[in-house]
Amino acid sequence: MQAEVLSVGTELLLGQTVNTDTTIVAKALSGLGIDLLYAAVVGDNVGRLEKAVWDALDRSDILITTGGLGPTGDDLTKETVAAAAGKKLVLHQPSYDRLKEYFARGGLSENQIKQAMLPEGCTVLQNDNGTAPGCAFQTAQGKIVIMLPGPPSELEPMLKNYAVPYLAKFQNAVIASHSVHVYGRGEAAVALMIDDLTQNSNPTAAPYAKEGEMFVRVTAKAANEAEADAMCAPVVEEIRRRVGSFVYGVDVDSLEELVVRELKKAGKTLATAESCTGGLLAKRITDVPGSSDVFEMGCVTYANRVKEALLGVPHETLEAHGAVSEQTARAMAEGIVRRSGADIGVGITGIAGPGGGTAEKPVGLVYIALSDGENTWVAKRQPAGRMKSREWHRHCAASKALDMVRRYLAGLPVDEA
Repeated sequence: MQAEVLSVGTELLLGQTVNTDTTIVAKALSGLGIDLLYAAVVGDNVGRLEKAVWDALDRSDILITTGGLGPTGDDLTKETVAAAAGKKLVLHQPSYDRLKEYFARGGLSENQIKQAMLPEGCTVLQNDNGTAPGCAFQTAQGKIVIMLPGPPSELEPMLKNYAVPYLAKFQNAVIASHSVHVYGRGEAAVALMIDDLTQNSNPTAAPYAKEGEMFVRVTAKAANEAEADAMCAPVVEEIRRRVGSFVYGVDVDSLEELVVRELKKAGKTLATAESCTGGLLAKRITDVPGSSDVFEMGCVTYANRVKEALLGVPHETLEAHGAVSEQTARAMAEGIVRRSGADIGVGITGIAGPGGGTAEKPVGLVYIALSDGENTWVAKRQPAGRMKSREWHRHCAASKALDMVRRYLAGLPVDEA
């Protein structure tokens, strides 16, 4: 079956709201083995929305709309889609009763009532996190139409709890997908390593770039999830074998999530001393739930005098080598271990740009050090692209630090390039 997603809302076209709905729906469809072939955004305009619905129903088996189910005048999706599909709207009493209960104190206004008007004969998708229910139905031509609310906090649970089970009844195959995450090797390099694997049709292996890293998605379609997983497993293992220690995980959310998990497993704690990254490394770690079990402290030591006072970086080191140097990064990592009492300390110093670079120390030059109190390792980052942004340099430096911690905990060479 082939699907299409139509996101409705002028705010999406104006850039006032980021359209994350399509991503959420696409992942759910992939898990059902349903191919998503088209995705579009249309504003709050009846004529354009009506044409987009007709086009979608003409070329796709499934149309999923997001947004435009609310009580305001520009919430036009339900009325327009129902009319285009030849369905009239009728009052759905259970939804009306839920609205009355929800607005018991303030009273139920006329515009709120329209949320309980749903296509005749549809399957109602309950909204457990808002007031506008969704719905699903088949047209006279056998096309499937599903309408979901726009806010992700409402859309995601409705999709998972009600829309996916509805769609599953029409599908006799499932897709299993696994992501092999890689740090330290780019998309092009990994693509060459696994070129023959990418030629397969089922399972497939496809490399994708992310900011400062990449991943390979392995996907298989089969009669059930167990069979699809079994088809993926040998391909995932072969990718791990070929790419080696640069694979940092399979189906993990992020480097920081993996590092927090591995720190817990090892019973070790971490502290950070940052200069050019401005606390980004500490933020990424503490964004992970449960990081308080393993993260001791973080210092942002921008000024040289603060590096000396808080971390004990020798004044002579700063005078002789400068703040951006292997020696200073080393002293920062060792200093934060002493200051915090953590098992592992990370020090980062560099030039994030856009200014401040010289011929000897260009923008993008960053030194990252890791110390366990006995041994210290230092890695140097000096990417070639001068046009990279300040944010990119900072993000990549923090990622390199996380990868060094990951390698240390796994017993791998810490500063392997």
